[in-house]
Amino acid sequence: MGMNVGSNSTTEDEGIVDINTTPLIDVMLVLLIMLIITIPLQTHSVSIDLPQGNPPPSQPQPDPVVDTVAIDFDNTITWNGEPVADDADLRARFTEAAAQPVQPEMHIHPDRLASYKVVARVLADAQRLGVSKLGIVGSDQFMDAQ
Repeated sequence: MGMNVGSNSTTEDEGIVDINTTPLIDVMLVLLIMLIITIPLQTHSVSIDLPQGNPPPSQPQPDPVVDTVAIDFDNTITWNGEPVADDADLRARFTEAAAQPVQPEMHIHPDRLASYKVVARVLADAQRLGVSKLGIVGSDQFMDAQ
């Protein structure tokens, strides 16, 4: 009686080595359902004392005042379309705008070809002199600059 060592065929006496996962999945589903049933619903409530009565009428907000500072391609600065003479004049206008009770919105509009140094100086002057509502307008022109 010889043994066939090099054969890859299995005989009927050998068992299948694969694990049957169906009972394992059934047990896991039962445990999951039991877990869901036994966990109490979490109800979070925060007690807040809300004011009673009628709210006061709202005050209409005034339209915001907008000042536009444009920096052209040749680094000339204009304030609402009016040319600014020099740096002292620009600083005086920023100081005046910052001192108003309701500060106007400052829109800085640099040209694509304007010098970075001039734009940075205008932004630094505005911040240093107390202008709090400041924004750069027209930045979409720089998106395809690369």
